[in-house]
Amino acid sequence: MSDKHAFLKELLRTGAPTGCERDVQEKIIKRYGEFAERIETDLHGNLYLGINTGAERSVMLAAHCDQIGFMVKHIDDKGFVFLDELGGIDKLTVPGCRVVIHSQGREVTGVIGKKATHEQSESERNKAPTLTDFWVDIGAKDGDEAKELVSVGDYVTYESRITELRNGRIGCPGMDDKAGLYAVLEALRSCSDRSLNVALWVVSTVQEEVGTRGAETAGFDVQPEVGIAVDVTNASDDPGNDKKTTPPCLLGSGPTISHGPNTNPEVERLLIKAARDNDIPYQTLPIADLESNDSKALQVAGSAVAAASIGIPNRNMHTQAEVCDLADIDAAARLLAEFVAGITDDTDFRPLGRILSNKASR
Repeated sequence: MSDKHAFLKELLRTGAPTGCERDVQEKIIKRYGEFAERIETDLHGNLYLGINTGAERSVMLAAHCDQIGFMVKHIDDKGFVFLDELGGIDKLTVPGCRVVIHSQGREVTGVIGKKATHEQSESERNKAPTLTDFWVDIGAKDGDEAKELVSVGDYVTYESRITELRNGRIGCPGMDDKAGLYAVLEALRSCSDRSLNVALWVVSTVQEEVGTRGAETAGFDVQPEVGIAVDVTNASDDPGNDKKTTPPCLLGSGPTISHGPNTNPEVERLLIKAARDNDIPYQTLPIADLESNDSKALQVAGSAVAAASIGIPNRNMHTQAEVCDLADIDAAARLLAEFVAGITDDTDFRPLGRILSNKASR
């Protein structure tokens, strides 16, 4: 990874399990605070960075800073640590992982163990695993030593090991949604020295992985006219996808622009225009249902928001081997900045706005 993406690397290496996002929010303030006119937070832990905040109209770019993880729920007398899940854990990928337990300001490393396969019965080998089948081994000699280091209720994340792959692609846990978070922050930086006709609020939201909770409260707080959620989206270009039912979503082909009932058609149209006018690669992603990211909460915040979603193609989502393409992340940041900068006083995001305007002018 180049120096250009140094802060993305820092984001990935900062654990932010759902409900424990303060460390990553603090780093965002230190790095991007200089580009914001206003910096605010709320009781939920969302972080708001605003520029041109005196404008009457506003756009909110949201990306969640939290990641899937675990919580310590039991420590036995032998010193083994047992976990509960935070967010949608892919349990098939859990055994053998390296994890970090965030305990009282220190990080305790461990590995996740399970009963050896040659000691399992056939029924044990064939059943779907649960977290009760696994434990964390921190190397403690007994329960007393383990309890000196970790406590019930401590947060746990996969070890943030970044693997640099070919063609500008990287693998790491937490790409969901550090990739989108980096994109909105870079859009803020780009817009900070441009003349805007709207207020721009970039919000690092919390607790998306347990139900878009941060975006729900942030949307009601900002009350934006336009709200765009930037998150990872499932790539379709690996062997695990059925091409007959999965919309094309390819790494390296640009971010996706959502299409469907969770997307305001005027926002979609202007995002596509911004991409075409500025030679930014993009992909259309049709979604027939409400999306499972922050845009779902933003769309119905207050008296309604013109919502859309930008997706960073991501392989192996919700595992410790999530893969994204740096070029897609950079393209998303450019697309967002050009979209915001392209909004004029005459831009109307109402789906029927142009129809009514044309009728009135006759």
